[in-house]
Amino acid sequence: MAKKKTNNDSKSIKSQVVAAMQEKKGKDIISLDFGKIPDAVTKYFVICHVSSRTQARAIFDYVVEKVKLNSEISPYHREGYENSEWLLIDYVDVVAHVFIEETRHFYNLEGLWADTKKESYESEA
Repeated sequence: MAKKKTNNDSKSIKSQVVAAMQEKKGKDIISLDFGKIPDAVTKYFVICHVSSRTQARAIFDYVVEKVKLNSEISPYHREGYENSEWLLIDYVDVVAHVFIEETRHFYNLEGLWADTKKESYESEA
């Protein structure tokens, strides 16, 4: 019996996270590449924001579902679901962040990690 091929390398997981955020209408989706940062704890952050806690939870759930379906892996760690202002999904090499817009601006991860390579993604219409 042929074994199902999985897509579980870090670039593939990053792409799946981005696609899930796009499909659920995440705003201002970016990734930060930590590849050139010595002793970085991860390879990529993927960040988006939304306008409601309900939408934040929907993106969180869809990211987990999509990565599990395509790569057969579950998050190593997750947090923030109860409050839903900053939800985090940790796949070790890829960490997804879903923010409420005001919370994203307050914590400013893009500014904090300004020395990383930043890539922006189009939002689906």
